[in-house]
Amino acid sequence: MQHASAAAVPSRRATVAAYINLMKPHVTVLLLGVTLAAMAIAVNGMPALGVTLATMIGGALAAGSANSINCYWDRDIDQLMSRTRTRSLPAGRVPETYALVFGIGLGVLSLSIFLVFVNLLSAILAASAILFYVVVYTMWLKRTTPQNIVIGGAAGAVPVLIGWAAATGTMSWTAVWMFLIIFFWTPPHFWALSLVLKKDYARAGIPMLPVVRGDSATYRQIIFYAVVLLLSSLGLVIIHSMGIFYLVSALLLGGCLLGLSIWLGITRTLKNARTVFWFSNYYLALIFAAMVLDRVLR
Repeated sequence: MQHASAAAVPSRRATVAAYINLMKPHVTVLLLGVTLAAMAIAVNGMPALGVTLATMIGGALAAGSANSINCYWDRDIDQLMSRTRTRSLPAGRVPETYALVFGIGLGVLSLSIFLVFVNLLSAILAASAILFYVVVYTMWLKRTTPQNIVIGGAAGAVPVLIGWAAATGTMSWTAVWMFLIIFFWTPPHFWALSLVLKKDYARAGIPMLPVVRGDSATYRQIIFYAVVLLLSSLGLVIIHSMGIFYLVSALLLGGCLLGLSIWLGITRTLKNARTVFWFSNYYLALIFAAMVLDRVLR
């Protein structure tokens, strides 16, 4: 009896881990980080602890909902890609129907938390992010156009709007500019990754830019969006939402990302594509940290 009970413990842990895997927690962490930063910027400090916790939990569940449903819809192509074939559904660790029900349940729970403990505007924005990611990006754009991650990137930028709405109950141009920064950050971030995973995407029939238009076009687009990102990041200074500390930080971070993108276009190596991808992660975290610090210093 004791032996059977002990054997059941890792099984339960494995099941829990499999469902958490559906939520893509490594992606969710970055989204929650920019959400929290937006809340801090909105009120020049930290909102009430209860609202903050509810927003973080609701945001994590909303992201988990969208990602779980994404895993359900993409289970056929995930089997074909080396990067995704070990996920819970392709690996057979979660039944397909259970994954869908799990994703929908997370979404319902998330919206309930926003409605009850935060406010209506944040709930509407969370619902729009889930629907946009699932319906517009996953079900439509991802398999039909190389511009999939450009348009689909809007879903990943909504968390800053949610954070601002959760803290203030309103919207502002500052929140919109933060949204644009994440929106324009998405193409160089994911196209750098798509260069590394080009064969995977081709095998799965996903029309990512390097697959459809080639590496040269992808290098040009990465550089173009790095320029657009750098310029758009200065908008927060132009509308007087940020000061000199943020300006210097935005120029340095944006300049580094642009420099790495240009170097990638010159060298055309997978090593440098990985460098652009990984630095872009740090870029997003650091530029939002700079926004928070700028408000503190001012």
